[in-house]
Amino acid sequence: MVGSIERVGGNLYSNGSIQHGNGLEEKLDEFRRLLGKADGDPLRIVGVGAGAWGSVFAALLQDNYGPYREKVQIRIWRRPGRAVDRATAEHLFEVINSREDVLRRLIRRCAYLKYVEARLGDRTLYADEILKDGFCLNMIDTPLCPLKVVTNLQEAVWDADIVVNGLPSTETREVFEEISNYWKERITVPIIISLAKGIEAALDPVPHIITPTQMIKRAIGIPMENILYLGGPNIASEIYNKEYANARICGAEKWRKPLAKFLRQPHFTVWDNSDLITHEVMGGLKNVYAIGAGMVAALTNESATSKSVYFAHCTSEMIFITHLLAEEPEKLAGPLLADTYVTLLKGRNAWYGQMLAKGELNLDMGDSISGKGMIQGVSAVEAFYELLSQSSLNVLHPEENKPVAPVELCPILKTLYKILITREQSSQAILQALRDENLNDPRERIEIAQTHAFYKPLLLGQH
Repeated sequence: MVGSIERVGGNLYSNGSIQHGNGLEEKLDEFRRLLGKADGDPLRIVGVGAGAWGSVFAALLQDNYGPYREKVQIRIWRRPGRAVDRATAEHLFEVINSREDVLRRLIRRCAYLKYVEARLGDRTLYADEILKDGFCLNMIDTPLCPLKVVTNLQEAVWDADIVVNGLPSTETREVFEEISNYWKERITVPIIISLAKGIEAALDPVPHIITPTQMIKRAIGIPMENILYLGGPNIASEIYNKEYANARICGAEKWRKPLAKFLRQPHFTVWDNSDLITHEVMGGLKNVYAIGAGMVAALTNESATSKSVYFAHCTSEMIFITHLLAEEPEKLAGPLLADTYVTLLKGRNAWYGQMLAKGELNLDMGDSISGKGMIQGVSAVEAFYELLSQSSLNVLHPEENKPVAPVELCPILKTLYKILITREQSSQAILQALRDENLNDPRERIEIAQTHAFYKPLLLGQH
């Protein structure tokens, strides 16, 4: 195991925090039995992608199960060669020196000097190098426990029992296609837990969406029952700092119930749910509307009234879109609603919208932002707009009584597309869309959706 673990009075200390070992080993043993693991053959868990949530997820598992090194191995893959710039190195040095527990740990591991040298500009640090010490490049202010980091993808995944997809949806297909090359000789079928939020739009042979779990299935060809999605109202740094959170793991019953139990922690409750599609699509949609939420917040000086008006309209569009995709979608309530709320309130996509509206960022900077990672909502805006603007998906407009593309009933999505993709409007347009006197009551859009008259099975490639 990587990192120092000390046992004091029956408690496990990892990265300065107290862990109670009661029941953990029994949970681990139970899950190992389900997988048919023999004594001496450790359960191998691999995180693929080291963004904020992917890194925190691996660190939570390491903190929980890392002490049982004979029974479980936890590692994380990220690409090598990403240099840490001087400003980030200086900030990282400040973070280290503000945390006595982290400072002591680095000194004990003989790892402190390189951060001094990087602070002085005498050395270049790399993202994979600092991740080994518990620093995620997208989340410098929240030190994690030390992690076992692997930069060779084949070495990382070839014998993995569980692979956690922490990649952006825009990178998922490419990486899992590479992984498929390393699994051709496998006998056992691995379990995939996808954390990715976002979709791709495909227009041939018919317009349809491709979610990250579908990308993974197409790339590696394993049964869908072994591919699950985990999401919830989660801000990665707050979860690692032991703020209470919950999530749902969605997919086939075979693995979702055992995994929910295995992943559950005192401060991180994991429930299971069968509706994979709605949760995964909502995971992509919330990032779309979070960018607009950030714009509204910045443009109205955090007006609670304006933000609540925006929330009402964007959630009605989300409900409408999910009813196009599923005949009986999970209601936008409970964890699904909470996930939307927290993303609109504090996620990186909301931050991006704020920075655009304030003029502190511009679209020419792209959607991969230093210190934040990939802004998934930008590509999702384009994908959802292109998909829902297809005439082959026309629905009957409730007032005009004529066929229109579904996007015509989603004015906020249309406005975000014009701001972010075609750039024909400024951020101010999001307020103009909310203030349009012809804008329907959000309740009407929800009622239309709930008639089920708009359900389009082809959107998910279902015939």
